[in-house]
Amino acid sequence: MSTFWDRVAWLYDLVERSNRAVNAAAAARVAGLVPKGARVLDCAAGTGEFSLAAAERAETVLCTDLSLPMLDRARKKAKKRGLTNISFAQRDITALPDRDGTFEAVIAANVLHLLQKPENAVRELWRVTAPGGRLILPTYLQGRVGTAYGTMIKIYQGVGFHYEHAFTSETYQMLLESLNLAPVLVEVIPGRVPEGIAVLEKSI
Repeated sequence: MSTFWDRVAWLYDLVERSNRAVNAAAAARVAGLVPKGARVLDCAAGTGEFSLAAAERAETVLCTDLSLPMLDRARKKAKKRGLTNISFAQRDITALPDRDGTFEAVIAANVLHLLQKPENAVRELWRVTAPGGRLILPTYLQGRVGTAYGTMIKIYQGVGFHYEHAFTSETYQMLLESLNLAPVLVEVIPGRVPEGIAVLEKSI
């Protein structure tokens, strides 16, 4: 997976513009869900749009991805915007080195549908979420698109992309609820490729 994303890092932001209204609304909504002054971990961050949005409210943001070229683009965008509370690190979303309960907000956007076993990543993200904190999981709902794939998906498929799950809001919620971690709320942002934003709050 990292090899593919390394290869398309230069193209990523351009392709994402085909679904720009959904992506912008999702980033803004996620930023609003970040507790003010929180320590934030963003996993599978790509070129960092959710990290950059979260930085407006967070104390610190750790922007991580398995792809170093993606992180390089995220770093340049943060510098261009003058953000100084973001750091960057290469991380595997299924094997994080952080201690239990390190972050008041943990974000993993538009990645769970790519994983064969997304539940493994969710459990790992939950582990590093602090008591009283939030796990925020925005994910594209390709199941809502059906066979009429959006431009974004068609372009990615043309260069070798595939995804493991075509979630609807209902099947996405069912997956997360099956893990028995916390009550799950899923908010849908409609659009060309809709986004389901799931939120799980960890009890104190």
